[in-house]
Amino acid sequence: MSDQLTRSVPAEAAGKPPPGTRLERAVQAALASLGARAAVGGVQSGIALVTEGPAAFAVRAATARAAGRSLDLQYYVWRGDVTGQLLAREVLAAAERGVAVRMLLDDVYALGRERVLAALDTHPNIEVRLFNSFRWRAFGRFGFFLEMLLGGRHLNRRMHNKNWIADGRVAIVGGRNIGDEYFGLDTDGAISFRDLDLVIAGPAAEDACQVFARYWASPLARPACLVAPSADARGGLARLRGELAEAVDRPGAAGLLAPLRLAPGRHIRRGLSLAPDGAVRVIADPPEKARRGLGARRAARAAGGIAPEIADALRGAKREALLISPYFVPGRAGLALLLELRGRGVHVAVVTNSLAATDVVAVHGGYSKYRRDLLRAGVELFELKPGPVDEEASVLGSRGAALHTKAFVVDGLRCFVGSFNLDPRSAMLNTEMGAFAQQAGLARQVAAEHARLSDPALSWRVVLEDGRLGWRDELNGATRTLMAEPVASFWRRAVAGIARRLPIEEQL
Repeated sequence: MSDQLTRSVPAEAAGKPPPGTRLERAVQAALASLGARAAVGGVQSGIALVTEGPAAFAVRAATARAAGRSLDLQYYVWRGDVTGQLLAREVLAAAERGVAVRMLLDDVYALGRERVLAALDTHPNIEVRLFNSFRWRAFGRFGFFLEMLLGGRHLNRRMHNKNWIADGRVAIVGGRNIGDEYFGLDTDGAISFRDLDLVIAGPAAEDACQVFARYWASPLARPACLVAPSADARGGLARLRGELAEAVDRPGAAGLLAPLRLAPGRHIRRGLSLAPDGAVRVIADPPEKARRGLGARRAARAAGGIAPEIADALRGAKREALLISPYFVPGRAGLALLLELRGRGVHVAVVTNSLAATDVVAVHGGYSKYRRDLLRAGVELFELKPGPVDEEASVLGSRGAALHTKAFVVDGLRCFVGSFNLDPRSAMLNTEMGAFAQQAGLARQVAAEHARLSDPALSWRVVLEDGRLGWRDELNGATRTLMAEPVASFWRRAVAGIARRLPIEEQL
């Protein structure tokens, strides 16, 4: 579109809007009902942990419906399935009301969606940018891998952030991408992801606004009309309106939309509790990490990377560190940190995917080499049991994992919820973001999620018996120990074994 590069963004899209929007009134009412006190620079913020997929969908849709000025949306994956279309429908409806919408998507998962993105981009109130795109895009994924092999190694570093901001007053951060498997909608028999979101309402949402603004202004964020032009863009918006209108009749849509009969404010204040001033921080890697990586701890600290913040938070544990990470490859530095905690008597427990449950078998191979050292030091390891085993799981990409939550809690007080896996890819390659909160109530909720996931009904506990790895299982009150990776097929064991021996850990 001809005015794409010169279109100005309303001031409200980049910061705190003036009072008066429906969403802002809902936030003010919610905080007042909790007894928020006046504070320098504003009022206390509210925070809520969202554990269930339908509720995570509802709060996003509700904030889109209540927004009066801006929607800033930043995602690694936005699928064209039922939930993807329903949320796109809410976003388009907001734009039709005059809300300024900015969508920033990682370009790898935007492949094949050029027509939809081009159509959205023609709307006068919607601007779409794609992050870390590649020159040979016309050749699809083959062009991506070919360009990377010929020197475009930065293309292996993706924007893994998840950030939904409405009117600069409500931010939703965590691990969920936009797609059916993240919101509990099972339309094809795939295993749903278990995940978490953190809703931040009030002044603390400004941190998420600043993260978005920094990425939006990055040279790596390019207008979609330049990166992925579509010859079908003209007239595409009208067709897209029709397609999105029909999405309400797709299987599963009615169940997701039914709770939205409630006023948006009900969804915004559900589960909300007050956070002390300064107790919530949203942080992210600099967007430049996707261009050059952050190979050294010194460089990471200088650039404000998220990995050192996470390491410092864990290192500060005095009593307990409870970790949830679907892809857990601690590496030498992470192993040393966890062993140091155990040496000080800190209780450390980790929940991750089992080989049978994981969707990225190669990552399990990287993790498996650390199990014995961790167990010998007294670290508790829990591996999530699978639903139906998906033998078509990808060696490299996401498809059908049971666990997707990235969170931890330290000493029952400080917790983290975000997109950061405890693995080398999150630490060194992809850009990541998340929220730290120092609030006992929220920390108890994250700890409760850890306890739920590590319960024998959901997870095997990995143990050492006479020097051999075992998986302790409790079934109908009886306890048994399995001496081989439970349920995992020969194919999975073979791929994990090969990955364990290959020098690819920094890619995992």
